[in-house]
Amino acid sequence: MLRYNTAMSCTLRGTIRYDGTDFAGWQRQPGQRTIQGELEAALAQIASEPVDVQGAGRTDAGVHALGQVFSCRWPRPFPPRLRHALSKMLGPEIRVLELMEAPDNFSARFDARSKRYVYTMDLGKEPDPFGARYAWHVPYRLDLDLMEELLPKIRGQHDFAGFQSAGTQMESTQRTLYSVTLHQGGLVAPLDGNSFWRLEFHGDAFLYKMVRNLTGTLEEIGRKRFPPKFLEEQLASGGPFRGHCAPAHGLALASVFYEAPNTQ
Repeated sequence: MLRYNTAMSCTLRGTIRYDGTDFAGWQRQPGQRTIQGELEAALAQIASEPVDVQGAGRTDAGVHALGQVFSCRWPRPFPPRLRHALSKMLGPEIRVLELMEAPDNFSARFDARSKRYVYTMDLGKEPDPFGARYAWHVPYRLDLDLMEELLPKIRGQHDFAGFQSAGTQMESTQRTLYSVTLHQGGLVAPLDGNSFWRLEFHGDAFLYKMVRNLTGTLEEIGRKRFPPKFLEEQLASGGPFRGHCAPAHGLALASVFYEAPNTQ
């Protein structure tokens, strides 16, 4: 257990952006290159002692982030140039967008009130070379109007056990989706061509692979491989998930919010 001189140490809150392609996810794992592992190693090198980092959420292998939030206990007063030094050490795959001193009891994970995930699809006949790492290439005609019509069925509070992949045990599978929307264009350039479309999910919390399972199901319905009723049937099933899981590389954690969402 790390012990700090509380008169000298401080709690830090940071926001990072990363390309998850070549990482085995967020969480540190022995012998694997992970975002948490790289971040902790860089902080430890600067601090000359171990630094434990907590993330707002765990992204899977290949999943990206535009606004992942982390917190840690820094063993001395906050140095103003720490953000720049850290970002330079971690770049270009990881960039520290913001770093600040936070209240001592701040927790990136437990204080988070909601998150926004974005899933991007490339619907062109051939994949765009600049989007291949960040968008799921779906070379089929999708009924986008039908997909959009189905989105209200998953908004609100539901038991999403039917869209949870095996691998975790949660005490409750009740989750609330405040909004689910479909938009043309990717979240960031160069995913701004006409062939790119994105689904945005804003919710209080998410189950393991929930966004990818919902996206894959909507895609299969849009392709007319599944009937529209499959979405409601799977939602009411209580599990296991029987649909198609969209690949990891199209998913990005876009934002983490620490204030109660305005649902009006």
